[in-house]
Amino acid sequence: MASPERNPTNPLSHVDQNGSAHMVDVGEKPVSQRSATAVSKISMSRDAAEAIRDNSLAKGDALSVARIAAIQAVKATPFLIPLCHPLPIDGVTVNANWISENVLEWQVTVRSTGKTGVEIEALTSASIAALTLYDMAKSVDKSMEILSIHLVEKTGGIRGDFRRNE
Repeated sequence: MASPERNPTNPLSHVDQNGSAHMVDVGEKPVSQRSATAVSKISMSRDAAEAIRDNSLAKGDALSVARIAAIQAVKATPFLIPLCHPLPIDGVTVNANWISENVLEWQVTVRSTGKTGVEIEALTSASIAALTLYDMAKSVDKSMEILSIHLVEKTGGIRGDFRRNE
């Protein structure tokens, strides 16, 4: 069954004409190469940052574990986010960068060839990277704070490309 026609006064694609949530039918959309990059930032104490850099946390290598968690999160997104389509994932790149002495930024890029975008997969992945780092280092600093999670850019699809203005 095809999705109801989009109501121009209601631009929400996952809400039908009756106001009910539904999964969008992407069957008629063209396949295209798509990508999305999202970042998360987590702030922590000097002690926590040093323990992460020195790989001296009791739970082990926090950066490696968080990187693997981020990749797993991409694959698990349709199980975590309602109405999200399972997608063929072509690739995932996860990078951790210290942007200050005590703030770590996770940058995740997800690539797919399919009928719908990968923004939610990238955002979920960046979120899980920060949350996993918190879990790994909470014995040193329970006051860590996830400062932001946002989409940086996306490419492909019928709505075109997007690049966040910083």
